[in-house]
Parts: sequence; C-alpha cells; structure tokens
Amino acid sequence: MNPVTGFICLLLCFQQLPFFSAIAASTANQADNLYELIKSRQSENPPNPEPWAELGFANKDHCSPSYVRRNLLGSMEADKIDRLPGQPEGVDFNQYAGYVTVDPAAGRALFYYFVESPNNSLTNPLVLWLNGGPGCSSVGHGAMSELGPFRVNDDGKTLYRNEYAWNNVANVLFLDSPAGVGFSYSNTSSDYTTVGDKRTAEDSYTFLLNWLERFPQYKNRDFYVTGESYAGHFVPQLAYTILSNNKTTNQAGINLKGITIGNGWLDNITGTKGIYDYFWTHALNSDETHAGITKYCDYVTGNFTGKCLEFQRHAHREIRKLDIYNIYAPLCHSSALKSPPSPGSVKDFDPCYINYVRSYMNLPEVQTAFHARTTKWLDCNTLQKKRWADSPLTVLPTIKQLIASGIRLWLYSGDIDGRFPITSTRYSINSLKLPVETEWRPWYSANEVGGYVVGYKGLVLVTVRAAGHQVPSYQPERALVMFSHFLQDTLPPSS
Repeated sequence: MNPVTGFICLLLCFQQLPFFSAIAASTANQADNLYELIKSRQSENPPNPEPWAELGFANKDHCSPSYVRRNLLGSMEADKIDRLPGQPEGVDFNQYAGYVTVDPAAGRALFYYFVESPNNSLTNPLVLWLNGGPGCSSVGHGAMSELGPFRVNDDGKTLYRNEYAWNNVANVLFLDSPAGVGFSYSNTSSDYTTVGDKRTAEDSYTFLLNWLERFPQYKNRDFYVTGESYAGHFVPQLAYTILSNNKTTNQAGINLKGITIGNGWLDNITGTKGIYDYFWTHALNSDETHAGITKYCDYVTGNFTGKCLEFQRHAHREIRKLDIYNIYAPLCHSSALKSPPSPGSVKDFDPCYINYVRSYMNLPEVQTAFHARTTKWLDCNTLQKKRWADSPLTVLPTIKQLIASGIRLWLYSGDIDGRFPITSTRYSINSLKLPVETEWRPWYSANEVGGYVVGYKGLVLVTVRAAGHQVPSYQPERALVMFSHFLQDTLPPSS
C-alpha cells in the first residue's frame, strides 16, 4: 500500500468512531476538517507527493505587481468599526473589518478583521493570523476564541475583554481564507470546488498586497505570519510565496521577518507516528494495541498493512468519549445559551465556547458592524468535501527553504493536544537533523513552568504546558509570554 492510500485508510478510522462522529456533527474543528479532507479524496487523485515549493506554485508570473488593484473600491476609513455589538466599555484601540478583492474577474473577495495595539500601534509589528481546517475562520476561531481582544459570553450576544490578547504587543490581522470560509466569498461557484493549497497561498499574497495599499502606514512595518493546525501548510507556503516574490518583483517587498506555527500539521508520516506514540505514552492506549501498531505499521516508508490498520482502529476505540484536542478538558454537554450571561473569564476554559461564537457571528447587527455580507456564518466550512485540489504530503522541504532564507521560525505546541500532538512536531523536526544550539530547558510564566524550549540552528521549538490544540484558548497568559518573546527574538524566560 503506498503512503497516500495508507494515510487515507488511517484517517478513515477516525470517521468510523461514534465519539468522533458526534464531535464532528456538533463542534466543527480545524483538525476535523483535515480528516474530512483526506476522507473525501479516497476516490480522487491523491495529493501530489512532491514538495510544494518545488512545484512552481509560487512564482513571479502569478503574483506580479499587477495584482495590486489600486482602483478597487475600499478604504481604511470605510472599514473602521465604530463599535461591535455587546463589546465592553473602555475599548482603547482601533478595529477594522471588510473585504479585499483578490480576483475581480471571478468576484473573489477575502474578509479580514484587524485590531491595532492599544499602545505603540505606530511602531509595533504587523502580524497575520491564519486558522487551518482547511476551511475554518480565523475571525471566529483566532479572533473570537483565542488571541483576539474579545471573547463571547455564554449568552451569545455580548463580549468580554481578553487581557492576554496578542494585540497588546502587535497589530493583528485575522484573515478568512480561502474564499468560502467565514465571510469570504466568490461570485464564481467553481472557486469553491477547485481550491487548494496553491490558490490559498496566491490569494492570501494578493490580499496582502492590496490590503497594504489600503493601510499604507504598514507597508514597511516588520511583518510576521502566524497560525495553527492546517496552517502548518498555509503559513510556510505563504511565507515562501512572499520571499519568492520579494526577489522577483521590482516593487518594495513585504517586510517578512518570521513565522510561527502552533500544533501544525507538517508531515503525514511523522505526524501519524506521533499521534499513536502520544496516545500510548499518555495512557490512552493499551500496551497490546501499541505493540501491534509498532510491529505492523511502517513509518519509514509510509506503507501500512491490513494488520496495521486493524490495530490503529483498536487505538481509536480505546479513546472514546474524550476531547482529543485537549485530552484533559471536559466535553460540552449543552449548547443552550444563558440569559443573563455568566461572568466570562479567559482563565476559565468553557468547552461550549464555539456555540456562543456561532450565535454572536450570526446576529444581523454583528454582521452589519463587521461590514460583512448577510450570510449564515459557520466557523468551519467543509470546502474540502467537494475538492481540495492540492495538498502535499509534507511541507518540510518548504520549512528547510525558509530556514535557509534566514527568517525567524518558531514552532509551538500545546502539550495536551492529542490530534496534532507534540510528539508529531518533534518527530518532524528531528527528521530535519538540525544542530541544537540551546539545549532543552523549562521556561517560566507567572512564577511557574510555562513549558519547555529547545533552540535549533534556524528553528525554535516551544511547548506550552497544559494547553490543547488551540493554545491561546487554554493558556492565554502563557501563549502571550511565548508570542512576545518570539517577536523580540529572544527565548522565553529561563527563570
């Protein structure tokens, strides 16, 4: 069995489990969408196994200066948000939202939400955040559930402040990409059935060129790309596109300084091996199941046998009725909204949070305030069920090229995520065989261990203790400490 077919069969195991089906039906998740992507491709041509960066997906012919559309409608002033419905008093930063057209002929436009820093907005860097899936909203997840300035109360109508928001240290731009995600759209229906990694990177790059025309004060600002989950593809691919076009165009390039990826899916073989080793080392699988997987699953070539798949199915049966995205978190047992709302706190994780976000984002007054088209808003759209045109088996060759470019590159991982676990990230990094420059050590936040860090030549790995798949949702303070040091180009504190 070849690596692609074997991996598809592996991921089908997840779909057959009652607990997984229930979770997928009630709470869409970035990682759920990845497994749906693989499942949907069982009867199609498999993803191209060649490294993405060597396929010519990013090239000077596509992303040329002509893609800057200075005559398109839209202005910074028109995009400014006066006030979001239900926001708390004392908001001390500017926020904007709206659309940037990336393909006028197709009528394809991407939606963004931008929050400036309360302090030092004129000098703080510009950061782009991308959620994964593929198909999940950076506005709904990243902005409203993780690192944005607000969280949604359990009434689904009001907001409370996130004191550990990343716009404390940067001007943060949340992008719904590709078209069909969140409020982003296309007037050409085929755009929803032919999208993949290639177009996502190209459209995101075109978006940035045009957004910077709308916000020219950020053109020369230090710029960083961040994201999580399947953004393990989106982030390095966009970074590679930016660097490639910086070299081949005559215009001033985007001032890309670095990227950071949280619990990212980087490589199918090392990622899959990491999942099962994580299950066993965290007492989620029996010795017998793990021994069977170790014996019959070939994670060198990616060839999987029938016995391998049988033991993998056993592994998933043994982890029913838990939240695989945070193996120690409670499940959401009620989707009911509350009135009046309970006092919200970012320090107390609520497993039903996405229900509140869905309710809020579908309020007509909220969509009006965001300058969005009236629509039924979903946090994750299943674009990949129809067709996801390209998805390489690994982005590690692209990671190697980014390391060679000299930009800053951090990978961080919540250590209790069982879907894209720390073991997968470590196996992927180890396959690069990078020299260690700073040995593994703890780092600290609020006078206790915040996680662990190791510095390689050209890459830093940071773990965030007691954080699940969406790190800032579970450990907002530790996530902000980690991110602040990333921007400062210093390792998290050693004492």
